[in-house]
Amino acid sequence: MSNTTEKIWQVMPEIEDDFAKKFPGLDRVVLQLLYNRGITSAEKIEEFLNPDFGRYSHDPFLFRDMEAATELVIKHIKARNKITVFGDYDADGVTASALLCEILRTLKAEVDIYIPDRVSEGYGMNAGAIDEVAAGGTKLIITVDNGIRNKKEIDHARSLGVDVILTDHHIPPDKKEDYPAGPVINPIVESETYPFKYLAGVGVAFKLAQALVFRSKLSEADKEKLIAGVMDLVAIGTVADMVRLKGENRILVERGLKALDRTGRIGLVELIKAAQINNGKALDSWNISFQIAPRLNAAGRMDHANTAFELLITKDKTEAETLARRLNSRNQDRQEDTEEIFQEIDSRIDPADPGFIIASVYDGAEDRAWNEGLIGLVAGKICEKYHRPALTITKTKNGYKGSGRSVPEFNLIEAIEECSAVLEKYGGHPAACGFSLASGNLEKFKSLITDLAAKKLVLADLRPKIKIDAELDFSAVNDDLAETIKRFEPYGQGNIQPKFMSRAVRIVDIRNMGMDGQHIKLRLKSAGSLPINAIGFGQAEKWRDLRLGDEIDIVYYVEINEFNGRREAQAKIVDIKSSSHNS
Repeated sequence: MSNTTEKIWQVMPEIEDDFAKKFPGLDRVVLQLLYNRGITSAEKIEEFLNPDFGRYSHDPFLFRDMEAATELVIKHIKARNKITVFGDYDADGVTASALLCEILRTLKAEVDIYIPDRVSEGYGMNAGAIDEVAAGGTKLIITVDNGIRNKKEIDHARSLGVDVILTDHHIPPDKKEDYPAGPVINPIVESETYPFKYLAGVGVAFKLAQALVFRSKLSEADKEKLIAGVMDLVAIGTVADMVRLKGENRILVERGLKALDRTGRIGLVELIKAAQINNGKALDSWNISFQIAPRLNAAGRMDHANTAFELLITKDKTEAETLARRLNSRNQDRQEDTEEIFQEIDSRIDPADPGFIIASVYDGAEDRAWNEGLIGLVAGKICEKYHRPALTITKTKNGYKGSGRSVPEFNLIEAIEECSAVLEKYGGHPAACGFSLASGNLEKFKSLITDLAAKKLVLADLRPKIKIDAELDFSAVNDDLAETIKRFEPYGQGNIQPKFMSRAVRIVDIRNMGMDGQHIKLRLKSAGSLPINAIGFGQAEKWRDLRLGDEIDIVYYVEINEFNGRREAQAKIVDIKSSSHNS
């Protein structure tokens, strides 16, 4: 086989017989997958396998400030005061903005929208934007997907006579005195009573919208219709923000995907058409993650997120077609520009010695600096290729902005916090971060973060690792197994698509597929199995040394392939090793 980065295969421990005996009605593979995901009680298993919205979605009034928030919104609607939804420029923030605006307008509110510019304003609220909306007559601001760290800006809004309701899902300040004044709808603030802590920004906005609908004088049928009409947005924003897809998020996305398949939202219909997504087949979380969300995000990365917002709320087919084509084009530009920056950086990296952290800095002419909206994507590509923490930093008019992505062995936000003395702003979580710093602090920051990475990773095994749900005899790969695994959809954080491993599988046929022969299709058979197809998309070069008769160990997904009216189980290749290899 060709020389590829060696990956460590980690098979999850097999379930004990005592656990299996507790649930005799469930297949052992199902129980193994549930156990691997920490779903071990009868109640949680029932919720996971039967994610019924009516039964398991929580009452929005379990939020401690929800009653106060709804009363304040209703007061401003009755007074005919202008309400401004203060959004964010990523797919989570844009879907949350569109959802809340749509519900408020249906409830006869006078609504405006403000989404900050990624480059000139950055994330969250700012005084200039607040001055602008206040001067335009706004009497109530509702934040979505931001605001929990904007106490100063919210105090400023109130000083101008503007009320503020905060809906967010990001980590609050360490000190409670730094919290903005209420109403605050955020599941992870201190002493919050809402039982599910992992909602996306769109999920929190949905809970406020749901509470407003419940309090309205609409008929029960109209209330249900209004809620059902925004579930497509909830699914897109939740999957796009990569929050864990367990608990209530799984329930929201499962219902939202069904709504997305039959959506009457003309902007989404035209976007799906323009991007040729799934060609009429049912949409899943993968379609959102890799096809829909990137196009919505491309608006904020390449220009302004208002384009994506307008697409989601338009009722005009001609406008929807125009906006969908524009977003599709922006996404192509985004892909090309991201690849160009990646190649520029990758050409400088020594693969034999990439270091403990890869910090790439653009320090040339400001008029051609790397696009701030793309540096996080580039950092992700570098991190994925070299399995090292990666920072991409670009020059700005006022200094530098950076974005980072990391590996499980290195908590990036902890490291960034240790460098906070030389940073102006920062935020993030263990796997990703964003930050800004003054020009004079660049070298200090690089030195600090490089030293930290070296100390923390000196004993770490940084080879990429593949976590495998179970080892199977290859004869177990069949239609029944594929249908069984489908019960675990939708996939996402905390519930990734199950991976399996089989040993001593023989190659009985090899074909290259695709216009350029870039895909590989293997026909595989074990001693006790029928031949099964295994597909490796874009992997023909990677496995070019495979030969007929080779005996391999393989890690794979199990899927149903539908082609020309036929349905059959197939394996989707994740990794391959020679069977003689000690894995």
